[in-house]
Amino acid sequence: MGHVIDFVNVSTAGLETSPHAEALAGLRANEARYFKNNYAHTFTTVPAGKAADVVAWVERILAEERSLVIASPPLEVSVADVDGIDWIHVFYESGLSINVLYTRADGGKRAVGFKLSDGMDAPDELSAFKWARQKSKLAGTIRGSYFVIKGEHPRS
Repeated sequence: MGHVIDFVNVSTAGLETSPHAEALAGLRANEARYFKNNYAHTFTTVPAGKAADVVAWVERILAEERSLVIASPPLEVSVADVDGIDWIHVFYESGLSINVLYTRADGGKRAVGFKLSDGMDAPDELSAFKWARQKSKLAGTIRGSYFVIKGEHPRS
């Protein structure tokens, strides 16, 4: 069982080594609120070291789809199975959050989303992306971008 993320009492637990720990905790809490409100799902995380296979899957998608390698170390991972969709979130020390939405059924939605914690600069490896802004009471200003996954990348 992972660490349940509380979006009422936001905690930096698990994110303390990030220079943007408070903003990243707000971003993580924002995701927890989204999943609770939209899917009645409790958002939980585990240390990235305990989910190395999941991190490797995300890294493989990034490399194969866009030749991307994230320089920052991952801190925490969330894995959710909601309505036939794998929702994976990886929270990085730099303040970056990556989420992978992967519908297991053929023809479903599949995408990779990037969110930058309030106050962080876009990492060099993501400089080609255009960023939209979103305001959040929990996370301040979130900048986000995404790309659609074109290939097949089933999780084993």
